[in-house]
Order: sequence, then C-alpha cells, then structure tokens
Amino acid sequence: MPHTEHAPIAPMLRRDTQSIMLDELRLDSGAIIAPVTVAYETWGRLDATRDNVVLVCHALTGDSHAADLETPDDPRAGWWNPLIGPGRAFDTDRFFVVCANVIGGCYGSSGPTSPHPEDGRPYGMRFPLVSIGDIVRAQRFLLERLGVLRLALVAGGSIGGLQALEWTVAFPDFVERAVILAAGARLSAQGIALNEIGRRAIFADPRWNGGDYPADRGPDDGLAIARMAAMLSYTSADDLAQRFGRSPASRPTSEPSLGGAFDVESYLQYQGLKLVRRFDANSYLLLTRAMDCYDLAEQHATDLEALRRVRAQVLTIGISSDWLFPKEQVRAIAEGILAAGGQALYREIDSRLGHDAFLKEWQHLETLLRPFVADHFVARGPP
Repeated sequence: MPHTEHAPIAPMLRRDTQSIMLDELRLDSGAIIAPVTVAYETWGRLDATRDNVVLVCHALTGDSHAADLETPDDPRAGWWNPLIGPGRAFDTDRFFVVCANVIGGCYGSSGPTSPHPEDGRPYGMRFPLVSIGDIVRAQRFLLERLGVLRLALVAGGSIGGLQALEWTVAFPDFVERAVILAAGARLSAQGIALNEIGRRAIFADPRWNGGDYPADRGPDDGLAIARMAAMLSYTSADDLAQRFGRSPASRPTSEPSLGGAFDVESYLQYQGLKLVRRFDANSYLLLTRAMDCYDLAEQHATDLEALRRVRAQVLTIGISSDWLFPKEQVRAIAEGILAAGGQALYREIDSRLGHDAFLKEWQHLETLLRPFVADHFVARGPP
C-alpha cells in the first residue's frame, strides 16, 4: 500500500467545539497529565434544576460532533445526528445534550497530538496510557465545570458503551438512566487479537518512528491496515456478502501483479484511507488499548459485585449479527443488574449490519430509545 500525503490531523476542531482546562488529571496508572484539555459540544439548554442532561459517549475514532442541527437530516453530518435534536429521541427541547472528546484522542482533548508542557512538541507516545475510568473521570470534571448536578441519562455504543457502563458503576448516584449499546463487561480475546493486529501494523510502518512523527507524515500505511482489519469486526459476513460478494472493483489492486481487485478489497482500502486523513495513529494505539484493558470486575470481586453498585435504570441493546460484542454479552449486563437487584431491560436490533448497526439502524434505534428516554420504563428481564 503506497504512502499517501495528507493534511495534518491536529487540531481537528469544529467551529462549535468548546473546551475546558483542568490543572491535572491523575490516571489509574498513577501517571498525571497536567494540564488537561477536554473538548466538547452541547445542544439544548441546561435548565434551572441542572439535571436535564444527556451525556452521549462516542466510539473509538469518533469525536464530540454527535449532532449537526444545521443539517438535521444528514446522518453523516453527526454520528448520532438522526437521534439528537428537537422532537427526536434525545430531544433538545427537553434535554441539554453533551458530548466530550475522549482524552487520548485527537479532536481537541489532551492526547498524543497535544503539546507536551516541557518542550512544546507533541506528546506522541510520551502520552500515558489511559483507561475507560480515566476517560469517564475527565467527563465528570467537565460536567462539574458546566454546573451539572446529575445526569438524566448517559448513552453510548461500543467503547462509548463501555463508558456508559463505567458511569453507572463509578458514579452510581450521579446517573438516573443509562443506555449501553453493543458493549459488554469486557472485550473478548478475539477482539483484543484484532486490535493487536492493527497495532502491529502501525508499529511496523517505518514512519511510526516510535511514535515521534510529524503531523503530516505519520504511519499512514500502518494506520490504514489497522482500520481495514477493524472494519471486519464492525460488519458481518452476511453484510459483506450482500454488499460486495465477489464482484470486481472498478479500479486495480494496490499491487498490479496480483491482477484485478475485488470490490470488497477496494472498499477496505477506501476505509483505511479515510481514517488516515482524519485520525492520529498514536491515539489509535492508546484508545484500542484502553478498550482491551477495560474489565468491569477489575476493582471488584466479580461482575455481580460491580453491578450491585448500579442505581440507574439501564437499557442494554444488543445487535443480532455483532461478533465484536456478541448479543449474549450485552444481555448479560442486563441480567447481572437484575440479579443484583437493580432495574434493567435488554432489547435487540435484528440487523445484518453487525457491530456498526448502532451507527446505522436509525429506525430501530429510535423505536427502542424513545420510550426509555421518555421515562416509560418497565424493569423486566430479557424476552
């Protein structure tokens, strides 16, 4: 795969992005980041009670731009655009919706592309490992700075779902309701293995240079290959078969001696190039590792002991064709909360789109989310 030149990826801030700065953040590892910037966007208004707040948590390579109210009917303009806005599931006439870019990322919050306070050069891999717990605590500091007293709801899918789950356990009295989509108590060995393949591809790219590279000359090939591998975990075999089958591509392979390309090859190459143009390789390394290392029971004897802390009403949503976080793992969260004496529902999206259905199946999501967000909650187990 040939190297491709692209514009610098940092900073990548939209005009509506705001930020706060914290003096420091102590991480689970014991490392301290000082100072710390948390970038975020908001929609709607915080009311006088300061508890009409919905926190939405983005996925692995996402950002704080969950909605774009100027183009409300474009699902590509914001990653949950069809769900956020006046009269929608997350109704901005009722709720103050907040989305923060995760620390360790590259969209305005402190991460490897941020200047190191000692020399002003990008942190690179000097930026310490972050955990899902660290990400959630940074979000908590942001909400405190905004004057929020309580979350009406926290929601997210995939690594965003891990954040939503961690919120219910780490800050049980701060969260009224939670929506956990396509996420479980921990990532499987298969999921960790795929992430490691992606990381090794980045390490093997000579441009990675131990994480010390210019913003416009990073390890493009390695990051693109990492994305290609990850894309397979976000879809399903049935979806790939229906979309691409064995159809030939309209352009040649990256290696002409191998003959003509299949359409699915061209698709994966395109997805790799898209990520290279917008994301930082070091951030990819750190955030996939945070996903790998999350374990609900890490600071508790068992998952059940952790879930005994949950006070929120919880909706978990599995996807029938998801194999990154299989539906059984998502269902187990709801079952565990119920076994611990809490309130939980399990619902399922029947879709061939795989893990990424939480970013695509808008009608299913609207149907499942609207009654839960509107307080029509019935605590019962999986159907």
